Amino acid sequence: MKVTSKAESILAQITPQTKLGDLRNIAKGIKKDHELAMQLWATGRFLPRQLAILIMDNKQLSQELIDRLGEDMKTHQLNERNQLIDWLMANQLLKDKKTIALVEGWENNPSALLRRVFWYYQGRLRWMGQKPAANTAELLARIEANIAREEPEVQWAMNFTAGWIGIFEKQYRDRCVALGEKTGLFKGEKVSKGCTPNYLPEFIAIESGKRNI
Repeated sequence: MKVTSKAESILAQITPQTKLGDLRNIAKGIKKDHELAMQLWATGRFLPRQLAILIMDNKQLSQELIDRLGEDMKTHQLNERNQLIDWLMANQLLKDKKTIALVEGWENNPSALLRRVFWYYQGRLRWMGQKPAANTAELLARIEANIAREEPEVQWAMNFTAGWIGIFEKQYRDRCVALGEKTGLFKGEKVSKGCTPNYLPEFIAIESGKRNI
């Protein structure tokens, strides 16, 4: 893809020392520019791709384009590709009813990254209190059946969803704790001060305790 002088000027502002706040400030100056976003994305570099996500036009995010972006993310290390897909979800995919409808259909998508988005979205709905829990029983049953054989990036999101189910829906709490004990996922994980461990028995106990529920 041909890189315009505008894209070159933006790229010159991005260095290895650039922070997320810096990218947000650059994005504020640009606002929405899908063509520029695609040029930045085409560099294959992590920070320009993060900026690209901020200035994309979500009206142009078709399933075909999202699939291509997901394939491109596979060139990054695990932590970077997870950051990119989560950034895309938070800043674009959940901002429009059309793309939310796509997300809701990704539970069995061939792409592990898109399956991660499906489960992360379900967890966020509960965490942020935006969705009645009408589908909780079915979701939890599928987590119990499938989490052990999922890809690591998907396991994290399924675990996240089970955690918030266990916190806010007390009738499922024992099952969610038992799930964590059975899988052992994230047991013994070291976390930064002030952060909550992802191991379900600890996560549920700490976060429900904070909320007195």
